[in-house]
Amino acid sequence: MADYHIKNVQIINEGKITVGDVLLKNKRIERVDPSFDVKHKVEEINGENLHLMPGIIDDQVHFREPGLTHKATICTEAKAAVAGGVTSYMEMPNVNPPTLTINLLEEKYAIAQRTSLANYSFYMGTGHHNFDELLRVDKTKVCGIKIFMGSSTGDMLVDDHEVLEKVFCKRNDILIATHCEDDKLVNQRFAEYKAKYGEDIPWECHAEIRNEEVCLNSSKYAVELAKKCNGRLHILHITTADELSLFTNQIPLEQKKITSEVCVHHLWFDKNDYARLGSKIKCNPAIKEAHHKKALFEAMHNDTIDVIATDHAPHTIEEKNNKYAKAPSGLPLIQHTLNVMLEFYHQGKISLEKVVDKMCHKPAICFDVKERGFIREGYFADVVLVDVNQPTKVGDEGTVLYKCGWSPFEGYTFNSSIISTFVNGHLAYNRGVLDESIKGERLLFAR
Repeated sequence: MADYHIKNVQIINEGKITVGDVLLKNKRIERVDPSFDVKHKVEEINGENLHLMPGIIDDQVHFREPGLTHKATICTEAKAAVAGGVTSYMEMPNVNPPTLTINLLEEKYAIAQRTSLANYSFYMGTGHHNFDELLRVDKTKVCGIKIFMGSSTGDMLVDDHEVLEKVFCKRNDILIATHCEDDKLVNQRFAEYKAKYGEDIPWECHAEIRNEEVCLNSSKYAVELAKKCNGRLHILHITTADELSLFTNQIPLEQKKITSEVCVHHLWFDKNDYARLGSKIKCNPAIKEAHHKKALFEAMHNDTIDVIATDHAPHTIEEKNNKYAKAPSGLPLIQHTLNVMLEFYHQGKISLEKVVDKMCHKPAICFDVKERGFIREGYFADVVLVDVNQPTKVGDEGTVLYKCGWSPFEGYTFNSSIISTFVNGHLAYNRGVLDESIKGERLLFAR
């Protein structure tokens, strides 16, 4: 594997942008300085007019393997991730069979070791009857335990209070990530809308069926459980202004026991977009009214919400083309998540420093990821070169790398481009070309 000397680049890191040189050697960031010479053989990269940032750590993705590989695989989606500047991901257990045992969990790690271009970790799933398996999870080698407190793709709903309290209290030493929606209320509201519209429920009604009350009821319950058990709770994909009072920005992230995430599509889309995109933006929890988008943005800025992720969740376009009740929820995002956030930068809504803070630094801190998420000497060389002034048009032939083959951003031209992505010092993506000769590595956690 070659060493790389990136010269005269604008380095976005730890709240500052500085011009300097970075040396990548033996999988690590060897040196960061304003300028230096290298005596041994290296590949020189001219970073003039480019920005260098840490690789994105995406704490919520669905890569569909095993069992749902007609939608996606670890191999295909990891390639799309790397092309989008994501160097590490944490993947969900609602596959087939669901990841409810240590053996099934380790089988996924084995697949990733063989096929994933990006670094990886996998959540252990929670069911009504796998508590003994949850006790076996090694908190230093697994990103966390996932609980679907609201049903989504797959049948992994856990709604038994005794089971939930037992998990929260007995595994309060490891991060528990939750999908929070009140499933009983969802079913009640769906029945009402089906009675009104039959099979032709309008797409915008998704925001009403899975409304603010649905989210708040469940998120509030999860917070109550975590506080009772002194647990480490991370609530995924917050979508409403109503939920924000459950979180705080009054203490540093390192000291928080209860944290939260917002996803890029809930910052970008709102209820008005259902008229144009329909099922392509149907997801759980739902994209809602525009005023929630504004509140989420403010909460992200002031650190009430801690991290930005994707909830990348691909389905085939044939599946999405069904009517409302049969069209699955979820959309593919990971290749364009950084493009989205850089577009917000061009719109004057966020700084480059804040993008890096929320997508790289804060996920590393939130999950205690070892030696990643920052441009620091000695850390793994997960870094991304971007050109904030080179446009990217989504949907040009061969450019959408998801196995499902489509994107909700098709036809949109972003103002920025991902130029190169290094994973553990390996140039895995460069100007449209992937190098799959070296795979990513398993994430470890300093807990």
